Amino acid sequence: MTELVERVDDEDRVIGVVGRSEAIRRRWLHRVATVVCRDTRGRILVHRRPHEDVRFPGGVNFMLGGAAEPGETYEEAAARELTEELGVRARPRFVLKFRCAGAISPYWLGLHEAVVTGPYAPDPDEIAWHDWLTESQLAALVRDEAFVPDAREAYHRWTARRHEAAHPEGPAG
Repeated sequence: MTELVERVDDEDRVIGVVGRSEAIRRRWLHRVATVVCRDTRGRILVHRRPHEDVRFPGGVNFMLGGAAEPGETYEEAAARELTEELGVRARPRFVLKFRCAGAISPYWLGLHEAVVTGPYAPDPDEIAWHDWLTESQLAALVRDEAFVPDAREAYHRWTARRHEAAHPEGPAG
């Protein structure tokens, strides 16, 4: 079964519906929604993709997610992906959106956050291993060659956004 996505333009406006593999092959922009999960202690979920996965086999990531389906908002796609990959129903909070260069193909990435408060069940087809890391542990892991390159770009944008929010007055001068 072909996974369908909305092909979008440089301004993230829909211009058609295409197969995801075609969008990747032709390097057409489409939408991807991701979720950064924290536990009640503030730790961040980090996982390794299965080694037999098509995209980034064995790669380490701090986001869950995938392509938005036609007609889905970033928030709806993030919530669906969270349920599919972790077995958790939640309403992820939108944090930022950016055009990701993408190691495989470019796309618009919508990054969200959610707190996981109850039981969860990682899908073994999506998550081969997982652990909850502190922010400093994650910062060290981002430099590892196994870290997915697209996730590294998202991590740097995510931490910059959090720094901006914590210091709205801008640089000291």
